[in-house]
Parts: sequence; C-alpha cells; structure tokens
Amino acid sequence: MANVTSMTDQPRRFIRIKEVLAITSLSQSELYRRIKAGTFPTQVKLAPGHSVWVQSEVNSWVADRIAECRGEVA
Repeated sequence: MANVTSMTDQPRRFIRIKEVLAITSLSQSELYRRIKAGTFPTQVKLAPGHSVWVQSEVNSWVADRIAECRGEVA
C-alpha cells in the first residue's frame, strides 16, 4: 500500500483559480455552482477582486471524491 500523508501535514498555501481548475478539472462555472451549493471549499478573499483557495482544502476535496468513487472511507 502507498504511503499517504495526511492533508493536515501539508503547509497551508494559497492557490489561485487557474490552479484550482487544473487540480479539479472542473469548469469555472461548475466550480462556482459547487461553492454555492456548499459542496466545494469556499475561497478566501484577500482584497477586493482577489480571491484564493487553501490548497490543502482543495486537495482534501479531490481525495474525498476519489474515495467516494472507489467506495472507500476518506
């Protein structure tokens, strides 16, 4: 079995929308639909017109989707 590190072991890092979309393979409109529905981590507003996401939260969301698809417990 592969060695899996906990998402809490990762240093907190902000990522921009372009990286979020690349990591998740979601379209921008789908990303915002999921945020509105409460099924995706919300962004952090750093300044007017400048939002970022916490990378560990996005990675956790991805890991949860993989576990859900494979019938595993995340």
